[in-house]
Amino acid sequence: MRVLMTGGGTAGHINPALAIAGKIKQAHPQAEILFVGAKGRMETQLVPQAGYPIKTVDVRGFQRRLSLKNVGRNLSAAVHAVTAEVEAGRIIRDFSPDIAIGTGGYVCGPVLRKAAKRGIPVLVHESNAFPGVTVKLLAKDAAAVMIADEAAKKYLPEGCRVVVTGNPLRPGFADADRERARRELGMDSRPLVLSFGGSLGADRINAAMASVMARSFRDGGIQHIHGTGRGGYERTLELLRQEGVPLDGGVIRVREYIDDMSRCMAAADLVISRCGAMTLSELPAAGKPSILIPSPNVAENHQYHNAMALVHRGAAVCLEEKDLTPDSLWEALYSLIKDPERLRRMGENARKSAILDADERILRVVEQTLQKSSRQN
Repeated sequence: MRVLMTGGGTAGHINPALAIAGKIKQAHPQAEILFVGAKGRMETQLVPQAGYPIKTVDVRGFQRRLSLKNVGRNLSAAVHAVTAEVEAGRIIRDFSPDIAIGTGGYVCGPVLRKAAKRGIPVLVHESNAFPGVTVKLLAKDAAAVMIADEAAKKYLPEGCRVVVTGNPLRPGFADADRERARRELGMDSRPLVLSFGGSLGADRINAAMASVMARSFRDGGIQHIHGTGRGGYERTLELLRQEGVPLDGGVIRVREYIDDMSRCMAAADLVISRCGAMTLSELPAAGKPSILIPSPNVAENHQYHNAMALVHRGAAVCLEEKDLTPDSLWEALYSLIKDPERLRRMGENARKSAILDADERILRVVEQTLQKSSRQN
């Protein structure tokens, strides 16, 4: 089995691709897997670190905002789209894959289009509740579009085959134990709020959470674990110092990164976060209620659609960044913390939508597609 994987630009596209590759290798140890990424993007680091070879094509994203500068950028992107497809054709010819799988990002476009033109079966995986432009364009040429959330189905073209698979999860979310996690973290029985804005951080969330944590410290009723992300750590600590909050690892804990997310989420009573693709899947897997603050700075506002998928199921509250203040965040948080029964119902609603076997579902689609292709050939 020779598998061509493509996807990149962000961790939300790369991590599912790596998880799919890992599952294929586990089930078929002799499988040969080659990644194709965009030149200079983060996949060129993450993929080799995971032990897979990668080839690159020089492809650029199109700018959606109209401006004189963006007109020039889009002309350049159009030229690179053509040359990238030629480069992809050479890679495909040399590797001769049995199947091509894409997980999103503009590098998928030229690679999967060329694969489809050569009669290679193509699969696309969409990790968000709102499909990206590339996925929508590729959907009709794909043997199947695998979606993380049922909500994505209505945005895809009619006539394409859609399979709800979920997102492959990091270990530890489905079987984490709340009491054990609290013991390991050294937290007591008071309500615990976990908050984070992503690996790069979010200044607005950090500032609002600093005020909320100071208020919690003065009231004494709520514990916090907050991840600031890169670049926000020292500023958040300074804001807390100004409020007189001791940073001694007690009930208010601030980290730059949360590298044990499954344990922290298991211990929490409430999660406050952005709503990227993996959070959309991890919150249900952990069965956690949430306050979601979608990033307004992402393509097609997909984090808002992710958040609303959980809001409509009664599993989350959405607080848009334009409405985010220390007071609005405190009011949203406190109204939930003081109502344990509502938290319990929201957690149950979240868990009802969890897909815990996404990697197995994706593997089945891959194997079925290969079997169908071999029969036709």
